[in-house]
Amino acid sequence: MFDQTFVDGVGKTNKSWTVTLSFLIQVGIISVLVILPLIFTDVLPKAQLVSLLQAPAPPPPPPPPPPPTPVKVVKVPPRQFDAGKLMAPKEIPKAVATIVEAELPPSVSNVAVVVGVPGGVPGGAIGGLSSLAPPPPPPPPPPPPPKESKPVQIGGKVFEGRIVKRVPPEYPRVAKLARVQGAVRYTAFIGKDGKIRDLKYVSGPAMLATPEVLKAVSEWEYQPYLLNNEPVDVQTEITVNFVLN
Repeated sequence: MFDQTFVDGVGKTNKSWTVTLSFLIQVGIISVLVILPLIFTDVLPKAQLVSLLQAPAPPPPPPPPPPPTPVKVVKVPPRQFDAGKLMAPKEIPKAVATIVEAELPPSVSNVAVVVGVPGGVPGGAIGGLSSLAPPPPPPPPPPPPPKESKPVQIGGKVFEGRIVKRVPPEYPRVAKLARVQGAVRYTAFIGKDGKIRDLKYVSGPAMLATPEVLKAVSEWEYQPYLLNNEPVDVQTEITVNFVLN
């Protein structure tokens, strides 16, 4: 009874055709199960097939447009007169209207003409309507003061060629006796007319910078300096050289 067990491997079968036959039978059964639904499509569930093949529902239609607003027709009563002319009616009226004319204005001959101005003096007054004339307009405002422009700084050597009038200063006597010579420098503000307005001592031997020298240099004159075709103030340097012969 226990001779056919496969524990020790002695009773193992050698018939391989049985395994092949079993495999072919199983493949055939699976093929039949797959091919049958493809042949008999009418047997498939209709609900799933319709849901897969049916197109989606169209979107809902747009809402209807709002109804048009009613147009109010205003009836204008017919005018009897148009630009002073009597117009013929379009239809025969049921009742005849009575036309009442307005009263004429009083005649000019019956109206007393009052000559004068309301609030005037009876009999007139000297001056007449001139006293009621409006006051004269106020005078125009004064023009704004001219803007003060800053002086233009120019080097002394450049501006030295524009000198027109030069008053040579006299050599100071004390410096001449002491054999002192050198250059005296000044800062000068020259106006639009070319004249020196302000002159200040900067450097140089003190014995040469006397008030007489300062007075003589302040009388120098230059050509007006033009900027955009207009004369302007200039700030420059003036150097006076004193040399012993």
